[in-house]
Parts: sequence; C-alpha cells; structure tokens
Amino acid sequence: MARNITPREKDYSQWYLDVINAAELADYAPVRGCMVIRPLGYALWEAIQRELDREFKDLGHQNAYFPLFIPESFLRKEAEHVEGFAPECAVVTHGGGEALEEPLVVRPTSETVIGHMYAQWIHSWRDLPVLINQWVNVVRWEKRTRLFLRTSEFLWQEGHTAHETDAEAQDETLRILDVYRRFAEEVLAVPVLAGQKTESERFPGAVRTYCIEGMMQDGKALQMGTSHHLGQNFARAFNIRFEGRDRTLQHAWTTSWGVSTRLIGALVMAHSDDEGLVLPPRVAPTLVAVVPIFRNEDEKATVLEFVRRLLVQVVGEAEVAASERRFGHDRVQQCFYDPVTRQTVVVDRRDTLRPGEKFFYWEQRGVPLQVEVGPRDCAAGTVVLKSRLHRTKETLPLAAVTREALDGRLQAIQGEMFRRALEFREAHTHPVSSYEDLRRFFEQDRGFLKAHFRPSREVEARIKEETKATVRAILEDTGPGRCLVTGEPADHEVVFAIAY
Repeated sequence: MARNITPREKDYSQWYLDVINAAELADYAPVRGCMVIRPLGYALWEAIQRELDREFKDLGHQNAYFPLFIPESFLRKEAEHVEGFAPECAVVTHGGGEALEEPLVVRPTSETVIGHMYAQWIHSWRDLPVLINQWVNVVRWEKRTRLFLRTSEFLWQEGHTAHETDAEAQDETLRILDVYRRFAEEVLAVPVLAGQKTESERFPGAVRTYCIEGMMQDGKALQMGTSHHLGQNFARAFNIRFEGRDRTLQHAWTTSWGVSTRLIGALVMAHSDDEGLVLPPRVAPTLVAVVPIFRNEDEKATVLEFVRRLLVQVVGEAEVAASERRFGHDRVQQCFYDPVTRQTVVVDRRDTLRPGEKFFYWEQRGVPLQVEVGPRDCAAGTVVLKSRLHRTKETLPLAAVTREALDGRLQAIQGEMFRRALEFREAHTHPVSSYEDLRRFFEQDRGFLKAHFRPSREVEARIKEETKATVRAILEDTGPGRCLVTGEPADHEVVFAIAY
C-alpha cells in the first residue's frame, strides 16, 4: 500500500484527494473553490477533448467561441433558466474603475448569449441546422467544492444547435447522448446508464434532459454528461425565428449538451486503487514507462543501448533519433508511440532517483505498462514487463516486445478495466419494490436501486430529504408497473442513487 495514499476502505473521500495529489493531477488555487490543473491532469483533458472533438466534427459540428461575460438581462429572458442558475452566478459590477451600466454575469452556461447570436444569424430554413460547439471555461459559485467533481471554475465543452423541426432537435439530443455513452464506455472504460431526467432534475429551461450516469467505487452515482432538448423556450426568449418552407415565420428548435473536467474525477474514482492512479490506455498520456537499472557508468551504457534497441522496435529508428535530439541524457526521454494521439513511451533516465522511486513514480501516475531493464536482462536478451492494472510481471525476450505485442496488451487492459467496472456496477445494482426497503438500503449502503416510480417533484423532494437519494435516470423499455411510493401506475423503472 502506498504510504502517501489513504486506503479506500478507511476514508474514500480522502483516498480520492490523495490519489489526485500523488499523481499530480491538480492542486488548490488561491481562490476558494478553484483549482489549478497540473500537466498530467490537463493532458487527460486534452485526450478527452481530442476524442470527443473528432466525434462532434464527424457529425458536422463546428467549433466557435462565445464571450465569457453575459449581460445580466439575458439570463432574465428565460424565467426557469435564471431561477435555476441565479444562486450559482458570479456577477461583475465594476470595470475599469467604474460601475458598469449593466452588471455582467460570468458565464455559467451559454444558452442565452448563443441564443442572442443565433437570432442574428438565422433567417431562413435554409440556414438550418446550425451545429456549433465550444471548448471553454465556466464559473458556478459552488458552496461545497471538490477537485474535478465540483469547482467554482471548470473546463467543459458545450454544444448548441438550432433546428427546423422538433423531431430534428430530438434526434440531435439523443445522437449526442449516444456519443457520450460510447465515449464513456469505449474510451474511459466506465459503464454508464443512459436515460431521461425527471422534471425536478432536468436542466433549467429545457423540455427534456438526458444524462449518462456512472457508478463510482463507493457506490455513489456521478452524472458524467447531459444532453438537453430545449424545445422553443430559448428561441422564443431570444426571438430565434426563420422563414419556413411554407413562407410562415417560425421559431427554431434548439438543443444544448456538455461534458466537463468532471470526467477526470470519474476516471480516478472508477478505476484507481490504493497504490494510486490507474488509467485506461485510450486516454493515458504515457502508455509505457521504461526504467533502466544500473549501478555504474559501464552498466549504464550497456543498459541504455539495450533500451534503444527496444525503442527502435516499438516506435522506429526515425522517432528514436528525433527523440534523442529533443531530450538530454539525464532527463525523462519521450518517444511518440502514436503521433496522432500524442501518447508516448518514456525512458526514465534521471540520475536523481533510485529505480524503486522511479517505479513508484510511474505507478502512481497510472501508466498502463512499465518495462524494467537491468544488466542481467541485457545479458539474457530479455525485459521485465509489468501491468499497472494486474500488478503482475512477465519476462519476455527483447524480440517479443513489438508494437503489435504492446497494442494487444493495451487493448486487453482497456477491455479488462471496463469489465471490472461493469461487474462492480452489476454487483451493486438491486431491484426494490417498496419505499421502506429503499430507505433502509440507503441508511447503510450505496449503489443503484431500480424501481418503478411515478415522477413527482413533491415525492422526489421527500425522498431526497429522507434518504439523500435522487432519481438518476428514467430507464427506457422496462415496461409498466406500480410506483414504489404511491402505488399508482408507473410507465417505467428509474434508478435511485446517492450522487456526487
């Protein structure tokens, strides 16, 4: 067990913060509730951004940028929206040493300012659809914060689209929901439940909100992404109108959707262990860390030459030569394993750390594979390969350590991480048929409870007050039944959980 990490069983919340600190993902900023995202943490965000950005563009979306400051009057145009966000808004009242004529809200989300601009750009059905996304920061003045999961400022992407018909907007909403679901499961290796939110949980101003919900290792739910069908609410508030095919003036149908740096928190909580961070290979900035072991200059020369042969096998002579020009002899040498994803193989050539400290360093940063090479390995023509996930070692001949062999192991690790997380979720998901059973469960346990339920603001508020649990998603294709609280007919099952 890592000495600098609290065991999960002892204190899960402290374990989470310890893993982030040990991996150097983020740190606390001088402003309360804000965080500094350190290079490894930001590299994870870049990997998330890279994968999703490609998906969005493949569906025809374009990136743009909208202002950080929004006139306060914009938020008041959509009543439910301003009511939902008012407690979280940061407001600028002075600029340039003078009181502003109108206060400016620091962007909590961008439906209002984008709605204003769409009203200037959309005139005819021929202008539709408008498919825009932006990668930005937002500010929500949270009272209780936790690194990555809930901070006063965070990074996210927010897509905003406008459509000719209700059906097209609904299709877009569900299409993006499926993008998020596949990304969470195939890239982050986190199994998720996808479904609609109840009225009390939906986005302020939306007609329908859909979400993906993951289960963390403490049994709590984490909302990992949302997709909103906004209907014509914002179009009417901001006068987004167009001349239809029948020459009548119509309001557009709009959507919005987003994920944030909260996904990095999901990675930590879904996969990591008491030794530190564990990363799925699809997003790991470093895939393989090679640790040379030597006691003197002669051994160092022999081992590093052997390591060079290993690198040539894996990434090619040209990339090794380019890497040698970029890095000095006593640093962490990086070679691009994949120039497109910018994922690397590193050689830890630092003389300031002992081999054990190097192993510990890369282990706590979640690198999927480590390779140990010492004088005896060179003499035998072998290397020792260690899996971060399985914590097992195998001795392989140098000739067997090829790009294809590593790819196979990395793909197997990716699949195994998803299977482990799925098995954990299934083991902690239970049916429940009465409210008393639900209440007793959450008094002492955590997990997902499936039950037929008839959504109601009043009943949901009571459940949350008494159990801290909320409806995380309405499940489709589950068939009718009886509400576990009221006994009234209920069309679908829902998932209850205590959430972050």
